[in-house]
Amino acid sequence: MGREFLDLFESWADSYDQTVGGYDEEYREVFANYEDILNTVASKAKNVVLEFGVGTGNLTKKLLEQGKTVYGIEPSEPMRKKAREKLGEHVPIVDGDFLQFPLPPEPVDTIVSTYAFHHLTDEEKGEAIAKYGELLKKGDKIVFADTAFRDKQAFWQAVQEAKERGFHNLADDLEREYYTTLDVLTKLFAEHGFSVTFTQKNAFVWVMEAIKQAK
Repeated sequence: MGREFLDLFESWADSYDQTVGGYDEEYREVFANYEDILNTVASKAKNVVLEFGVGTGNLTKKLLEQGKTVYGIEPSEPMRKKAREKLGEHVPIVDGDFLQFPLPPEPVDTIVSTYAFHHLTDEEKGEAIAKYGELLKKGDKIVFADTAFRDKQAFWQAVQEAKERGFHNLADDLEREYYTTLDVLTKLFAEHGFSVTFTQKNAFVWVMEAIKQAK
């Protein structure tokens, strides 16, 4: 359920903002256009938002600046601490993950996440989307930004290029976690009543906007 990578992220809490800021050469292309990616996800969200993988609170901050109500879910205590330092008490951030989480105290109309959905296997991604479909009404949204690939060939090309450039941490990351393809995501969303569109934001990251078609 993604928690198998928790130790990695707890050790990353102190340096995460430097990484997304482009200071880590290996991940510079992964986080290219980072501010635009956050702004895009935030602007596509409606009014009452459930956010998975809050991390250090970068997307949360954008959502709050746009006047949205946010309920945050984050499995890492060091990350929750960093987010609270950044955001103060403006938003509740509780322990949970994509599949196991406390329900917000009011109905939500958007579920968002950035750079986190790949912690789930494709089967778990389907379970999560099914669960979110139960929370959302017709016209409500899931808006995620994450690394994904047009097809398997594009995935393996990215792995090979990372190795050729000596980006072994990036290559290991790509092979260790559960990065998927657009056709798999399209199928998973469709199976659970969502129509989805994808917008590519850099060489790795796509914004996916999935709209609930019926309730």
